[in-house]
Amino acid sequence: MRLVVRKLQVCDFQMDLSSKCKLSRLFGCYLTSVTCKCLALVTITLFLRAILLHLFSGYGVIEWNNPDLILSPSLLLNSEDGIRREKFLEVPQIVWGLNNQKIAFARACLTARMLNRTLLMPSLSASLFYKEIDRLQPISFDKVFQFERFNSLCNGFVLLGRYSDLKNQTGMYDLQKGSGRKWTVERDLEQLKQSSKGFVDEYEVIRIVGKNPFLWHDHWPVKDYARVFECLVLVHEIAKEADKVVSKIRQMGRTVRSKTETAQNNFDAEGSSLPPAPYIAVHMRVEIDWMIHCKKLEQRSGISQICSSKQEIMERVGNIVSLESPTVVYLAVADSLLNDSSILGGWKKGSLPFEKKKLGVDGIYNKHPYLIQSAIDYEVCSRADIFVGNSFSTFSSLIVLERTQKMIRMGITSSCDINVRWPSYAYNIPGESNRPQKWMTKMSDSSLKAISYGSNSISC
Repeated sequence: MRLVVRKLQVCDFQMDLSSKCKLSRLFGCYLTSVTCKCLALVTITLFLRAILLHLFSGYGVIEWNNPDLILSPSLLLNSEDGIRREKFLEVPQIVWGLNNQKIAFARACLTARMLNRTLLMPSLSASLFYKEIDRLQPISFDKVFQFERFNSLCNGFVLLGRYSDLKNQTGMYDLQKGSGRKWTVERDLEQLKQSSKGFVDEYEVIRIVGKNPFLWHDHWPVKDYARVFECLVLVHEIAKEADKVVSKIRQMGRTVRSKTETAQNNFDAEGSSLPPAPYIAVHMRVEIDWMIHCKKLEQRSGISQICSSKQEIMERVGNIVSLESPTVVYLAVADSLLNDSSILGGWKKGSLPFEKKKLGVDGIYNKHPYLIQSAIDYEVCSRADIFVGNSFSTFSSLIVLERTQKMIRMGITSSCDINVRWPSYAYNIPGESNRPQKWMTKMSDSSLKAISYGSNSISC
């Protein structure tokens, strides 16, 4: 490089007549000394540019459609909210249950954030097939959650983009996610760090290929996941379906309470101004496949507080001292249990259990695919006055995380020893007087492992 510059100086300041003539003959014409100097400068500039492109183009792997892009401002950070809008991350179709999909989506968002890229709006899965990937029914993210609302709420933290935003200027780089025992958390983190710089970062799109984002290694604290989850707002059509179910539950509670008021006070309470009827939601995991899974999980982990029978759930829920009588108990159960009348019997006096069929809302659910049904149930449970779930269930864990966030916004940092709004319990962990253990998400956790795979350490 110094040799080239030295030659330039000699040509510029010490070029004699003979060298000018030689240079003139090189270009096939006799030119003035000024023109000769200009041509020499142009030639050397092009030569220097070729060297620089070779040194910094990532060993020749980037396919530039327009070489001027190397200096283009579009490759720089130009988003007002701090996330590059011209660099994108693409992830595989997100699969499994609703809440596994929500975790996978959040993990993809945080991966994009680490790479300082916009996440291309991913495809979710409307159906539930764990192994038959080819039979998964894709559904666009914006058919379930509000796209613009998400970007508004998460402004400056993460950003979603559409495929129509792509300019197809610098090609696509396939990043293979590692797997297996040898692919450690440290190796995964190092891969991401390397992908955020160098020749890989020059690509407009980094496309991650490999396993489902839910199974990616976790590098982010609970509070970062919670930040993403808060930005997920259901589209109006689904939210209205949840409103119908909640309204039906509260209506049932008012009807029962009005009858109780009439019987106790010997007057017609239908016209009286009764307060809104509270309800309790129980995520009742007693399906056969769950019981097989949780028994195996107990054996592998050495933890005995994972499985709970119907009788244990009924008894512990009935022992919650803050329950008003009578109280409607909404049972969020799998559709396979809707015809099992045994889940409605054996409850403590004053607890009135309802599932979708008995409540008369099964028609609302049946017209939607699995993912939407689960989204409706999630909303119904999250809005309940009291929620009771299983601490080894992702569905229950994310609901408690959301309710914990609500309490924190109200200035409550612990619900262990006080009566609070939005209390949650874990029925699989017995508390005092055989009540379910109070449950609050530990927001200071350095990873989402306790929520993704369950834990019997539930803060209280």
